[in-house]
Amino acid sequence: MAAGGLSVLFCGINPGLMSAATGHHFARPGNRFWPVLHLSGFTPRQLAPSEQDELLSYGLGITNVVARASARADELSAEEYREGGRILTEKVERLAPGWLAVVGVTAYRTAFGEKKALIGPQERTIGATRIWALPNPSGLNAHWTAQSMAAEFARLREAAGLPDRRTVQAASGAQDVVRADRRS
Repeated sequence: MAAGGLSVLFCGINPGLMSAATGHHFARPGNRFWPVLHLSGFTPRQLAPSEQDELLSYGLGITNVVARASARADELSAEEYREGGRILTEKVERLAPGWLAVVGVTAYRTAFGEKKALIGPQERTIGATRIWALPNPSGLNAHWTAQSMAAEFARLREAAGLPDRRTVQAASGAQDVVRADRRS
């Protein structure tokens, strides 16, 4: 789910079995992508995986490094990651998002041969597209809480120059209350 000219193209590792069955990214209930996306201010409310198309209206998209579905990312081979990195590079060159956000630093390291990459902005670019490695939101990643992940996602949102949409929604709601009071 991507389009040209996005502010941020999020890139998961590969579809899990639930995502493959539903056709929705990050569909497994224990995955923290959708809550973290909202907590970090990318969306005004927490979206359900079935609402992924709404991301386009915020200048966001989602893709994967590897197309093959699996129960766990560790079932993928290094060759699948490298080939996925090549295909992803072609996609990013064609779509030219402002940022490519790879959700999973290990996936980024393997797909792009950047063995020492850390979470955060990367030196590598794809054309004019900057790259940010984010923590993996899988429930299996116990090293990161939803709050600490949201803080890292928010750093990317700020770097991309996007507003905190939770604040925008709250401000809009407050204006609606004021308008309603004036009508009374």
